[in-house]
Amino acid sequence: MAQTIDYGNMMHDAMRGLIRNVMSMIETDGLPGEHHFFITVNMHHQDVDMADWLRQRYPDEITIVIQHWFDNLNVDENGFAITLNFGNNPEPLYIPFDAITTFVDPSVEFGLRFEIQTEDDDDDSDDDDGTNPDDTPPDATRQKAAEVVSLDKFRK
Repeated sequence: MAQTIDYGNMMHDAMRGLIRNVMSMIETDGLPGEHHFFITVNMHHQDVDMADWLRQRYPDEITIVIQHWFDNLNVDENGFAITLNFGNNPEPLYIPFDAITTFVDPSVEFGLRFEIQTEDDDDDSDDDDGTNPDDTPPDATRQKAAEVVSLDKFRK
């Protein structure tokens, strides 16, 4: 049994469930009213699927906009597939929910930010021999709690 409750990861799961529910509603009914989304994606996530030219142009992160034109939205338990227009080039994407670092709907001033930190940043152990007791790579990342993101980041 764990010695602590991992509220941070539990919060992440809940917030990703909220995003999954929203995207499922959009899949079924389309975007209502003025709703639209800015979604920032961590490009280092192994399950992000998109064209090579987009990966080369945006090697670390990409912010996609789901607003006027999108097609083929298909939501599953782990993420969503969607076709978006990049310079008059429709491109299919697959975005895992756990690759999302921000989700913003500026029409209602709602936003979430998922922060990523390395295990080294959160290490409280007194071991100083440089070993990793969990046998995870030293560069493995762990998610912290979701936060409300400032909409100023997306204002022009």
